[in-house]
Amino acid sequence: MNPESIEIERFDPQEHLSFVEPLTNLLHDAYSPLAARGMKYLASHQPPTKTLERLLEGESYLFFLKPQLVGTVTLYKEKYESSCEYYRKNGVYSFGQFATKPSLQGKGIGTRVMDYLENRAKELGAIELALDTSEHADNLIQMYKKRSYEIVAYTKWDVVNYRSEIMSKKL
Repeated sequence: MNPESIEIERFDPQEHLSFVEPLTNLLHDAYSPLAARGMKYLASHQPPTKTLERLLEGESYLFFLKPQLVGTVTLYKEKYESSCEYYRKNGVYSFGQFATKPSLQGKGIGTRVMDYLENRAKELGAIELALDTSEHADNLIQMYKKRSYEIVAYTKWDVVNYRSEIMSKKL
């Protein structure tokens, strides 16, 4: 499978509403190994209504290996109302609800999507691109470190059962 064959489409509620339930199932599947390790990410158990709410909170993308839906990510501009102080900084964009279908993980899709996301954030005026993940998600932390993301802060979200590391990359 060539990662270049993945099509990245901006989420459009008019066009993509029928994908919300399958996308929720994909999120549950993608986050289930983390949940099995005791990390209760919101995406591991959220209902479709929450998936849609999160898709609408930012600039969201769906990834397709036509005709199959294979992933998603949402890009957020500065979050001036966030309980996370780092996300309130000028020029700091962030992303979340990032998942690739488990059977396609490790095949370069995430790298392609991250390249796209970092370029898109830069186009929109971001100075940094940040994310948060469980401090216990060693494999994800290492993956982001390889892309030059650094741990810059910590936060504790009400909807998860772990402390999150905030990682950021200068664009």
